[in-house]
Amino acid sequence: MVKQLSDFPRVSLCHQPTPLEEMPRLTSALGGPKLWIKRDDCTGLATGGNKTRKLEFLIADAIEKGADMVVTQGAVQSNHVRQTAAAACKFGLDCHALLERRVPERAADYETTGNVLFDQMFGTTLEFRAAGLDMNAEARAVTEKLAAAGRKPYFIPGGGSNEIGALGYVSCAFELLDQIKANRLNVGWIVLATGSSGTHAGMLAGLHAAGSSIPVMGISVRQPEDKQIALVHKLAESTAALLTDEPLGVEKVIVDDRYVGKGYGQPTDGTLAAINLIARREGVLLDPVYSGKGLAGMIGLIEQNYFDADKDVIFLHTGGAAALFAYSSQFAVAAE
Repeated sequence: MVKQLSDFPRVSLCHQPTPLEEMPRLTSALGGPKLWIKRDDCTGLATGGNKTRKLEFLIADAIEKGADMVVTQGAVQSNHVRQTAAAACKFGLDCHALLERRVPERAADYETTGNVLFDQMFGTTLEFRAAGLDMNAEARAVTEKLAAAGRKPYFIPGGGSNEIGALGYVSCAFELLDQIKANRLNVGWIVLATGSSGTHAGMLAGLHAAGSSIPVMGISVRQPEDKQIALVHKLAESTAALLTDEPLGVEKVIVDDRYVGKGYGQPTDGTLAAINLIARREGVLLDPVYSGKGLAGMIGLIEQNYFDADKDVIFLHTGGAAALFAYSSQFAVAAE
């Protein structure tokens, strides 16, 4: 049955609407189209970030199902785990998280600083896992063990990326369309980093349900183009089906995988340069895993004259600056 967004259970976690700000100095530095930034780093919960929107729906579903704790997973410096842990605290739920040692050759403090420090401050119980495992399967197995021991756990997939979580970015799409109208923008593209797929898929589903033709460029932070397109389309299609009978075609899923570098959580020289550029031109902090690679991709596309110079381009800032502390040695080198 097709539903309205208001038909789904939802709690209040997010400062919204988040600002849509012009970036005149970055626009001038790049000599490209007029650039705007959607500040989803300003969602408020535990230093903010995109996962907060998803958690409004996920935590509501957990409460409705009678959960007394949530179980989730992510990489060691997971923004998602940090925000999930904080959301659990707000509603009196325990939080247990599995952290994958996905990023090789990190400094000694990588597992104690940044997001991990915040996880611990929120009272999260943590388990570490080796790289390369099916982390959602690992977390589901732990969820089952906790249930067998008498707890009432609610499983949240990595990134909060399922149909329930993606509704957070359906909501963001509706919000952004209102801001575009209020600012009388002529938007050519929305650009975002794409990883576990929930943000990208939710944005596509929301724009699709609203009848908007604005294209979305996903800059992959981990997977090759074909795999990322398949991942995003599967979730976007199923999320859109909750809201409209009009099918969402795979042609709407656009991904550029040229900025991944060596892999997830491993910033390229371009990533570091992009983060430093926006910091010094606009006073905005991006993270080295998602939004930094996303901006590097947008800069690369501007340099290739990919975007229409007469149309506005909106960059979605998904938050995550807490992870910068875990990469401080690389930024010290980049600044020399």
